[in-house]
Amino acid sequence: MLRQRFIKPSTLRYWQVVLFLTILCVTALTKAQADDDNLLQQVHQFLYEETQALGEEVVIDLRPPSPHLPECIQPEPFLPNANQAPLGRVSVGVRCGEDSRQVRYLQAQIDVIGNYVVAARDIERGTLITSNMLNERGGNLGDLSAQALTAEEDIVGKIAQRPIRSGSAFLAHYLQAPHLVERGQRVTVIAQGSAFRVSREGEALENGALGEQVRVRFGSREILTARVAERGILVVDF
Repeated sequence: MLRQRFIKPSTLRYWQVVLFLTILCVTALTKAQADDDNLLQQVHQFLYEETQALGEEVVIDLRPPSPHLPECIQPEPFLPNANQAPLGRVSVGVRCGEDSRQVRYLQAQIDVIGNYVVAARDIERGTLITSNMLNERGGNLGDLSAQALTAEEDIVGKIAQRPIRSGSAFLAHYLQAPHLVERGQRVTVIAQGSAFRVSREGEALENGALGEQVRVRFGSREILTARVAERGILVVDF
């Protein structure tokens, strides 16, 4: 017995529409997934380049963007706080579009296995830090405070602003560069350019460490700002 099933034209058109819409949805989802994968890949590569010099092993856990956000065209990743090492939980900015006016932020957890410096003994406030006061320790740099100084060259030669216990990491606000210029001190200010170099004596109006800008007074009224170059010497570049 031959049995055949016939579908009405109206029913056939309905299922054709359903199939077409399904294909459109799958295509859109596939494209969105590809866009997100491309964005994550570029941000991941950016973070790797920013952190590879920090330690021997880098682990980057990057959270995907919100599915409700539009496509990010020509993504340009950046760190909102460029002066701080990207360790631990960080926020990564991404500029989107040809004019880079659209900005979105992704969250990441960055763990770096490497070496960092700790105090080899208790250090009292006001102590000038020397290399024999330091020890090196290995671990996850991402577990340290964002203010931690991990390199010896950033610590030696500075003065402890508070007591530091043995085994503690050095935080930036624990230390201060020594003053090379004191308030009220007679200093030499050198003004220099491509074809000239002149110097004058003046009075420093504030303390200053290497590289800091300090106000200097000449006579009774003239005041300018100069950069501390060495002990008692400031420079103005033209």
